[in-house]
Amino acid sequence: MTKVSFIDRRVIENFLKITSAISATLSLVVLFVDIPTNCKSTYGWIFIGLLVLIYLAIWIWSNNLNKIDINIEGSEVTIKVGDIFSEPGLKAIAFNEYFDTIVDNKIISENSLNGIFIKMYVGDQVSELDSHIDNYPFDESEKLKSNAERAVGKKWQYQIGSICVYKDFLLAAFTKFDKNNKAVLTMPEYLEFLINFWDKVNNVYGQQSVATPIFGSGITRIQGHKTISDEDLLKIMLWTFRISEMRFKYPAKLTIVIHKSKIDKINLLDIKSARNGV
Repeated sequence: MTKVSFIDRRVIENFLKITSAISATLSLVVLFVDIPTNCKSTYGWIFIGLLVLIYLAIWIWSNNLNKIDINIEGSEVTIKVGDIFSEPGLKAIAFNEYFDTIVDNKIISENSLNGIFIKMYVGDQVSELDSHIDNYPFDESEKLKSNAERAVGKKWQYQIGSICVYKDFLLAAFTKFDKNNKAVLTMPEYLEFLINFWDKVNNVYGQQSVATPIFGSGITRIQGHKTISDEDLLKIMLWTFRISEMRFKYPAKLTIVIHKSKIDKINLLDIKSARNGV
């Protein structure tokens, strides 16, 4: 999939920077080295061919870019393809507003990040995780109400954006559930989640690095925005991070991890070229 145009302005700018350096170097060389007259034409065509190859290499690199580093208001932010579970520091895992732990492909999909976390990193210690969540010192404003009518899953409903620290994971109440246990979220709720999330991270990260997925990039659909792209979600995350009070002090940083199946839909060159990533 081509994400960057062959004549993209940034591709041309990078090409001109490289060719300027090459031209300056060659200018110095020819001051001290005589090129035979009968070879000048050959060398000229070789030089033109080299320039074409350089341009193609820059364009291909731009389309296959899978990691960038940007600075947002003094915080180092890395956006890359990878496995969030292999990242150092704290790793954010999105739960629903009840912090359910039932992986049955109804409440939690086994293929979701949430499901993989419970199956592979909690395993047969789910009861321990449930107890940890139940006894976690949430703020009074975070624990909203008990939904006694809920037939399957937990009863206590939490404010979206609430965080429960479990070992080296940040469990975040992300999606709202309707009466049929279907994940629902509006754009205002998505923004509310992110603003609350960054605020809570600021309180608990303890100068550790934090890794997150692109929230909403999985099975969640934002009502009224069914066609919103992963790149749009990433830009919203970066924008809310910028306007929040969350700042990472060196050497701690934020890493947003993109699943390898999603990178073809995300133009990292656009994000790197923009101020503060947005």
